[in-house]
Amino acid sequence: MAACFHPKPTINGEDDSVILFSTSSSPQGSTSPSSSSYHSPPPSLSSHHHSRTSHKLTVRNLSYTIHLKGSIPDSFFHLAQKPKPVEVLKSVSFVARSSEIVAILGPSGTGKSSLLRIISGRVNDKDFDPCSISIDDHLMMRSPDQLRKICGFVAQEDNLLPLLTVRETLIFSAKFRLKEMSSKEKEERVECLMQELGLLHVADSFVGDEENRGISGGERKRVSIGVDMIHDPPILLLDEPTSGLDSSSALQVIELLASMAKARGRTVLLSIHQPSYRILRYISKFLLLSRGSVVHNGSLELLEENIQRLGFQIPTQLNALEFAMEIMPALEASTPKLAVVKDKDSYESYPQVWSDEECNRIQQRDHDDDDERMGNFWFFSNLLEIMFLCSRFWKIIYRTKQLFLARTMQAIVGGLGLASVYVKVRKDEEGVAERLGLFAFSLSFLLSSTVEALPIYLQERRVLMKEASRGAYKISSYMIANTIVFMPFLFAVSILFAVPVYWIVGLNPSISAFAFFTFVVWLIILMASSLVLFLSAISPDFISGNSLICTVLGSFFLFSGYFIPKDNIPKYWLFMYYVSLYRYPLDTLLTNEYWSLRNECFSWRLGNMCILSGNDVLKSRGLEKDTRWINVGIMFGFFLFYRVLCWIILARKASTTTI
Repeated sequence: MAACFHPKPTINGEDDSVILFSTSSSPQGSTSPSSSSYHSPPPSLSSHHHSRTSHKLTVRNLSYTIHLKGSIPDSFFHLAQKPKPVEVLKSVSFVARSSEIVAILGPSGTGKSSLLRIISGRVNDKDFDPCSISIDDHLMMRSPDQLRKICGFVAQEDNLLPLLTVRETLIFSAKFRLKEMSSKEKEERVECLMQELGLLHVADSFVGDEENRGISGGERKRVSIGVDMIHDPPILLLDEPTSGLDSSSALQVIELLASMAKARGRTVLLSIHQPSYRILRYISKFLLLSRGSVVHNGSLELLEENIQRLGFQIPTQLNALEFAMEIMPALEASTPKLAVVKDKDSYESYPQVWSDEECNRIQQRDHDDDDERMGNFWFFSNLLEIMFLCSRFWKIIYRTKQLFLARTMQAIVGGLGLASVYVKVRKDEEGVAERLGLFAFSLSFLLSSTVEALPIYLQERRVLMKEASRGAYKISSYMIANTIVFMPFLFAVSILFAVPVYWIVGLNPSISAFAFFTFVVWLIILMASSLVLFLSAISPDFISGNSLICTVLGSFFLFSGYFIPKDNIPKYWLFMYYVSLYRYPLDTLLTNEYWSLRNECFSWRLGNMCILSGNDVLKSRGLEKDTRWINVGIMFGFFLFYRVLCWIILARKASTTTI
């Protein structure tokens, strides 16, 4: 365990965090090569944690305003009146140091979560003020992305993949966030972190969720903390880490954070609602907010003095924080008078306030420096991301029994069931109609069979947004890995469906025609999978997503040319005929069936006169030329088109997410 956290190697020069945290007066210290165990760090850690460079987070005059969009009635009755902006935070200032826990408290809606998200860089560039946040007296001059790399942020919700074990969850996080480390170093980091988090006894247990049984809520919260600590951030921010936990689990989480703060010299900021008496002793400083403003910044003893100075007596059954919540208006009104009594940190100098011109100049310079650091590492990094994501995708598919078995059984049962209805279709006029019905129903069955993947995509989306917004991997890597893993799986599904249908029904006996039929079935499933993936990216939940998929597929089927011939479709709906996912595979299957049988007769009149040949069947659908490979190209284009659309939407959402 001695090799738990090593200093990060640099790429193309000095590492960003090293440049940021080094000062002219104190060189970068060496990282303590050890880890704390759960609840109480070993003595060696307690005595050597000072070897890690100490850091100071300073927030000065941080304000945050949101502009709400007016509702429809407001817009109708007050066309000329714009909605008033809402001040979420008003000139918030405080200092947080290494090895201490700062708790942010206040009534609901006072800006606690907003403050943490801004400090952690989970805001848009336009809402980020680089001159209000500094680390070690160095202002954040680049963008929120810089803070995202420096600060670990644990959201209130545990966005984890339930079918991965605790060890696998942390291993994949290490692979994504620590690309410069060797595999052995990553494994050592994970093992050490699990010991520090007290998770070794559940290392091989599934994380689980509401539907899949797994570890407890407190253990799941510790896994979430570990995911955002894997890259050893000097500053850790947590949004209500005790929310939803029982008192014992909540105390364990706070004890863990206190142990980590002291053993590793981390700065920990967390928001919390009414901490219990046992939790209070682990918190160094309290930042009390009311309507976006600071009403107290300091220790619990200082808060007690301020309350007594206002003439209040704290009841014996309440602690100072609980009583402060009850007299919040009085504290808020008296804040200017009490401002003279502060902690020692308040006397320390804040970094100088830069002018807007200086901020813009330095910010532009830093962006130029970032551009120079791009090199061959980009390609290698993307390749590693794709490999790791493929491995994780395969584990999830294999363990998602409802998806794995549903797809497999659906293909087998659907293929055998459909074949049993059309056993040995005759080569006559009725057989031609039956074949057309078989192809149309097969299309409808195959395109709608991918809907069951919607809830899985929706579940993965929040994890994807969290990981991509933290820079763990790129959305493009996710889409490529998804395609690589699902293509062979869906090809196996297409074979399971095509074999019984083709040979039991008695379609064109040519081997080449069968191979092409299987290939087209595969393309149909790929198109449907891409469509569902795209619609899952724009759907807020399962109900709306399922409704949207049914509506889109129904519209495509209606305008496929099967129910309404092309010439009878109204001109304003004619575009649907060309974008329908049903039209091209239906024409392709018919051409594949009858092109080599163009001269074969399927219906005779008295006198041995042929009245329906394979060529006549094709002409009735307007298929006078062999357009199979053209249609294949169009279907493959649809497959790529919906995935590119999905990539654009997910990339846009990841760039604006605050998870």
